[in-house]
Amino acid sequence: MVGQANEMEYQLKVTLKESKPLIWRRLQVAGNVTLHRLHLILQDVMGWTNSHLYRFDIGGIQYSIPDPVEDAFNELHFVDSRRMKLSKVVTREKATFAYEYDFGDSWEHQILVEKILPPESGAQYPVCLAGKRACPPEDCGGIWGYDELLETI
Repeated sequence: MVGQANEMEYQLKVTLKESKPLIWRRLQVAGNVTLHRLHLILQDVMGWTNSHLYRFDIGGIQYSIPDPVEDAFNELHFVDSRRMKLSKVVTREKATFAYEYDFGDSWEHQILVEKILPPESGAQYPVCLAGKRACPPEDCGGIWGYDELLETI
């Protein structure tokens, strides 16, 4: 790797788990992006509406926006995603981590760090490079509800 980790650009492949055929996106983000900002980027590229809670699971540590009342009630222990940068928690290519959106529908994603590259001169991040299939609609019952919705349609 050339330069500091926070100067690097991360190429990520985001796959919606259990989707058949797979729903996925390939994107590039700056390594110094916070995990909360990465969540907002994922909302855009996957087509979600940011209407529900989320969490990242990276090396067994849960990252999200802590809520003292909700966390205590549900025994959640989140590290603040607004203060944690991607380059500080994911430092190598081929690393994988989990992203869950909407704890009721439980949209589970696997994120693969395909490459860590020096940023291109003049490039602006984030950028979505590729993807397949449209995102399921919000509140349709998770991947199983979505499969039923597709069968009905």
